[in-house]
Amino acid sequence: MKQIVILRIGHRKERDKRITTHVGLAARALGASGMILAAEDPEVEERIMDVVSRFGGDFWVRSGCRWQDVVRSWDGAVVHLTMYGESILDVEKEIRSDPRDLLVVIGAEKVPSELYRMADWNVAITNQPHSELAALAVFLDRIQQGRELMRTFDGKIRIIPTKMGKRVVIDE
Repeated sequence: MKQIVILRIGHRKERDKRITTHVGLAARALGASGMILAAEDPEVEERIMDVVSRFGGDFWVRSGCRWQDVVRSWDGAVVHLTMYGESILDVEKEIRSDPRDLLVVIGAEKVPSELYRMADWNVAITNQPHSELAALAVFLDRIQQGRELMRTFDGKIRIIPTKMGKRVVIDE
């Protein structure tokens, strides 16, 4: 299975820390290998890695990287999620069949036009205003065809699916 890494650009430390943390948590839960944050924010890194340490997995986070350097040095395909791109319905099979690892770029604020030219695909989940977190979740599900939902994590804390109530197992 190819590796999927998320590149979060445009993160504004005070304004976006909650949504960026949620991007990392959703990426982890939905099959990504790691997240690169194109801003220095150790607090976001710590929050996400705390979840990894408790719930398991081998997800990683790196912050303080220049997005241009990350994209240029990426040895794989670059997918930019944007409401201005081609419909996911038109390109998902092509992206799935590409054997290269994926760098999925999502923005927080206005994305520089340079990124549109650097990406292999500019992909729209919808051409209406929406959350980058929602776009990422839909993209990861479409590209992996639901297989990410069957993943297991060997963490200290495990949630056991139940029809009603909460069932949590904590390993010491």
